[in-house]
Amino acid sequence: MLNRYFSIMVILAALLSGTAGLSTTVQAQQQGEVPGQSLGLSSDSDLWRYVRTGNAGSTQMKNELSAVMIQSEGDNWRAFRNGPLSNVGAFAVMGIIGLLVVFYFIRGKIRIDAGPSGDTILRFGTIDRFAHWLMAGSFVVLGITGLNLLYGRYILLPVIGKDAFAAFTTFGKYAHNYLAFAFMAGLALSFVLWVRHNVPNRLDLEWLKAGGGIFKKGVHPPARKFNAGQKIIFWAVMIGGLSVSLSGIALLFPFQTSMFADTFALLNVIGFNLPTDLTGMQEQQLNQLWHGIVSMALMTMIIAHIYIGSVGMEGAIAAMNTGHVDRNWAKEHHNLWVEEEDQKGSPKPAE
Repeated sequence: MLNRYFSIMVILAALLSGTAGLSTTVQAQQQGEVPGQSLGLSSDSDLWRYVRTGNAGSTQMKNELSAVMIQSEGDNWRAFRNGPLSNVGAFAVMGIIGLLVVFYFIRGKIRIDAGPSGDTILRFGTIDRFAHWLMAGSFVVLGITGLNLLYGRYILLPVIGKDAFAAFTTFGKYAHNYLAFAFMAGLALSFVLWVRHNVPNRLDLEWLKAGGGIFKKGVHPPARKFNAGQKIIFWAVMIGGLSVSLSGIALLFPFQTSMFADTFALLNVIGFNLPTDLTGMQEQQLNQLWHGIVSMALMTMIIAHIYIGSVGMEGAIAAMNTGHVDRNWAKEHHNLWVEEEDQKGSPKPAE
């Protein structure tokens, strides 16, 4: 009887001990504690700071990013792309269009003051016009398809529907990728053909002081084949086009370049303190953002160029359509170039 009583007491004691242990375990888990040395629901600021800065742990997978738990630059990339890049880009493009509309109503179309003469002079040959339209035509397609990636789902998708938008975006993706090479070819050819005419000189300062004559009727500062305004456009397109081409190549062939790491290393030589140990993903994100920034700047500038070369100035569009321009137009806007061309065509006096 005593043994039975003793056994019952042992069993009750064990049950009470187990219940107490279970209660302690539940209470510990509710406080964020878990078995072992893990933090559970508790937060270690040093640990999360390490994770959020993209540091890698250890893994048997060979991919260089496989051990990275959080790639925080992705948040930064998305925030910049959907924020400042999209907003400032939209304001820039719409702003320049608005300014040009206001300018047109105030200044009107820039006419040939002496009126068309009916006589023409050759301004651009076939190869010049081919280079221009190869570069310009491909740039227009690249611009439209690129804008679709930024704004298409907000503007185009509600209008044409999901199926049509998907088809247009897919087509735009291939057009953007392949026509990029046509743009680069046109850019290189244009540089070879026109660089000698676009070297800055003192004459450009006079042209800039007079505002190019576009703000006041009857003002025609002297200029050779390319005036200061055209030279600014030329160098902006050449430098910006080269930059956007390099970033585009890096996007076409991902994880194959280190353009930003190399650029940052050069900038650090002159006093900057920029990171040079960039992962392939960081390179791609920076390439995409830079590609968008330069592209939006080029589009904003080219819109103004298109305006002046078409509806904004009488006789200007003929230069790239037929290659021939009215002689009075040429005398008013490129008088020194006309004199040079006339001297080439005149026979030299006999010795």
